[in-house]
Amino acid sequence: MNLQDQLPQLIAQHQDQAGALLPLLHAVQDALGYVPAEAVPAIAKALNLSRAEVHGVLSYYHFFRSMPPGRHVVQICRAEACQACGGDALLAEAEQLLACKLHETRADGAVTLEPVYCLGLCASSPAMQIDGQLLGRVDGVRLAQVLASLELTP
Repeated sequence: MNLQDQLPQLIAQHQDQAGALLPLLHAVQDALGYVPAEAVPAIAKALNLSRAEVHGVLSYYHFFRSMPPGRHVVQICRAEACQACGGDALLAEAEQLLACKLHETRADGAVTLEPVYCLGLCASSPAMQIDGQLLGRVDGVRLAQVLASLELTP
């Protein structure tokens, strides 16, 4: 389904709940994989907010995407505990193995590389998430194995 088919239904499901904006934005992203710019005016109107308010929330939270993600989403934890345990090296290795920079989708559309700010695996740092699957104690070898198993290395 596309935005025109789903957005009215998602708005109807959320617009009467208190604090509807975040749950509605999550629902749109869950349905489409991102929150398209074209959705902002309809969301703002339905919730009696300005477009700037909706855009402000979208741009404030790292979780929300404004562009479609790749077929696989690789998220590297950037929180302090993971950085202290090798998260910067893990990110550099991921960028190299995926041939994709942070905040980007590879040209072939196979993968998007995103930061995430705490996956709750601080005791198992550094951590990452691939397509919703949490992985802890990830080093370069384990990263290469996981990416190869998903055929994500070019």
